[in-house]
Parts: sequence; C-alpha cells; structure tokens
Amino acid sequence: MPPTNPARRRALTDAAIELLASSGVHGLTHRAVEKQADLPPGTASNYFRSREALLVAAAERIAELHHADTDRATDRAAEQPTTLVDLWTESLLTAATTLRDRYLAIFELQLEAARRPVLASVLASLQDTSSQITAAHHDKLGLTIQREKIPALIALYGGALFTLVAAPPGSVSRDVVRQVVQVMVHGCAVPEENPESVRKGTPNLI
Repeated sequence: MPPTNPARRRALTDAAIELLASSGVHGLTHRAVEKQADLPPGTASNYFRSREALLVAAAERIAELHHADTDRATDRAAEQPTTLVDLWTESLLTAATTLRDRYLAIFELQLEAARRPVLASVLASLQDTSSQITAAHHDKLGLTIQREKIPALIALYGGALFTLVAAPPGSVSRDVVRQVVQVMVHGCAVPEENPESVRKGTPNLI
C-alpha cells in the first residue's frame, strides 16, 4: 500500500503539474518531482509506483483544483447574479493568466493520453464527472441549458481555453476573452446597429 499522507501526496502532484507546464511530459520523472517538491529521493515512487501513475495523479489533481474553483465561482454567482458571458469571461481569463501553468499541464496530459490508454480512460472519466458537475452548477444558477448540450459547451470552453493558454503570455486581455465568450454564448450574429464589430473581430491568438 502506498503512503497515505494527503499533504505530501498533494505536494507531489502539485510539483508534477508545475513540471508538466515548464518541461512537458518528457520532463516529468519521479526524481524531478521530488526535487521540485523539495522531498527526499524515493518519496515519489513510494506514492506512485509508475510514471503512468504519476501522470494519472496529476490529471486527477488538476480536475480537483478546477472543480473547487468552479464551485466557488458558482457560489458567488448564486449570491450576486451575473450573466453567463461574465461568468465564463472571468473563468477563462483567470485560467489563461493566473492559472496558466495548470492548464498547460492538462493539455500536455491530453496529448500524452493519445499514446496511453490508461491515461485516456482516466481523462474520459474525469470528463464525464465534469459534465455532471457543470449540470449541477447550471441548476444552481437557474440556467435552462439542455443536458445533452453540456458536452458541446465543455468542448467549446476547452477549445477557447487551449487557444488562450497557447497564446503568448501577456497577450490575453479581458476584452479579448470577452469577445471569444460572446461568440461562444451568442454565436457570430452581429446586431444591425453595430456592424463595425464584424470588421474589428477578435485578435488572432494563434
């Protein structure tokens, strides 16, 4: 049985997330994680017997942190009603700036999952859980979004997040994110009274 010290396990997985963001999947080793977490040699392998187990644990930790953040955001929105555009703008802006390393890490894991069936299975399970949590958030906020459309909304959010996270640091502003979110929520139709917005468009982030 691996050790059951939750604080040490979190320290290891948080270190793994930092390494995934800075060095990619190939830079993630047990020894590198121990060094990043300032823990003795052998600690990481005591908790995670294989490199794949370490990758899976990092994915689960990212999901845990993401859902904790969205829970808090939903609670705030329930107390102080806001629009879906405002809610998603804040979420994506924070994810692409303050929490950029976290989401760089999950994209590294998603690409690696194409070559690792076990990791792919875990990520698919986490996606199912995310759909259920998102549906609960919608209920709490009184949003009338059909259940069958939630996976598509999550896909749109993930695609926008990838584009924003992959953009050069410092190039992501609130205005840029809001334009992206408005298209996600309302589509590309432009009110007749504001035709200029078609020509202005959204800055190229790729």
